[in-house]
Amino acid sequence: MDEVLLRSLTPGVLTILVRRGADFAAAEDAVQEALIEALRVWPADPSPSSRPASSGGDPVRDPKGWLVTVAWRKFLDQARADSARRRREDLVEEEPAPGPASDVDDTLQLYFLCAHPSLTPSSAVALTLRAVGGLTTRQIAQAYLVPEATMAQRISRAKRTVSGTRFDQPGDVATVLRVLYLVFNEGYSGDLDLAAEAIRLTRQLAAVIDHPEVSGLLALMLLHHARRAGRTGPDGALVPLAEQDRGRWDTRLIAEGVRILQAALARDRLGEFQAQAAIAALHADAPTAEETDWVQIVEWYDELARLTDSPVVRLNRAVAVGEADGPRAGLAALTALDDSLPRHDAVAAYLHERDGDAETAARLYAEAARKATDLAERDYLTRQAARLNTGRRR
Repeated sequence: MDEVLLRSLTPGVLTILVRRGADFAAAEDAVQEALIEALRVWPADPSPSSRPASSGGDPVRDPKGWLVTVAWRKFLDQARADSARRRREDLVEEEPAPGPASDVDDTLQLYFLCAHPSLTPSSAVALTLRAVGGLTTRQIAQAYLVPEATMAQRISRAKRTVSGTRFDQPGDVATVLRVLYLVFNEGYSGDLDLAAEAIRLTRQLAAVIDHPEVSGLLALMLLHHARRAGRTGPDGALVPLAEQDRGRWDTRLIAEGVRILQAALARDRLGEFQAQAAIAALHADAPTAEETDWVQIVEWYDELARLTDSPVVRLNRAVAVGEADGPRAGLAALTALDDSLPRHDAVAAYLHERDGDAETAARLYAEAARKATDLAERDYLTRQAARLNTGRRR
């Protein structure tokens, strides 16, 4: 059984059921039941002769058609249990005969629905992973380290929220991209590689919509993912970018990310994900940390700040300024920012260390460690503070 194939077919199957008139929430439940049936039946013997006629055709010749047929019948079974007699009869009369699935692709509309503005970010992420990604509730719950019942309630509320939304209603690409980026930033959790799943979903989105920011996000994900092997040491400790073994970076992903980014930038419709990807590409292009083109990175941060007006972007820009023009220039850029920003103390510590003020840097590293929510980051910052304090005592 090819689980990746099953998950890739999920959005197309779901949209066909909705187009046939199924309520989104009921359709999504029916598709999940069809996926479970596929996992049960297909591995045993995929040949048509080994299955009863009710199984829905030959999954080898037409896996999508098989899933559509089984999911529609699951939906009808539930409709017969829940609906009034007249509606039940209408649905039975409307049942299409088993056969090849429709070629109409409503995947984009499904992305829009799952990232509906009425949903909270966490609900949009969960619904996207389930309805578009084809993941089970248990897989999603394990990835986000919450009880399965809690995740089931979150997904059910999300489905109820969007059930009344017209399926052909225009959506917001920017909202979809932010949801996918939230998934990507979760990284690896439990038995599920959410970063890889986000890349798969973004590739899928890029196949159904020609948009430079979709390409920008895909490039950004690929460029960040390419450095994944170098981000931690053998003991699991965090390794900062400047100290990473660049021989462990995935050059194939870097080349693909750069190619996708260049094509997007050539369209002259710059967006925030393209700008972020350009910064990531400059880091990936440098043979060593010392050869990084920090001047150009500062320029891209200027573009990104113009696009987003984000204080976090300006914080990262201060680091780049410190590398391009010296630590005091970086500290000067930092003075304009709120010191309660996440990672502000860590950035200030780094710049003060670069400027030769070990005492202030050690104090700020320790403060940053106390505020850090990520265990690996906290350990790294603690070690930095200890290193400077030990050096001062010698």
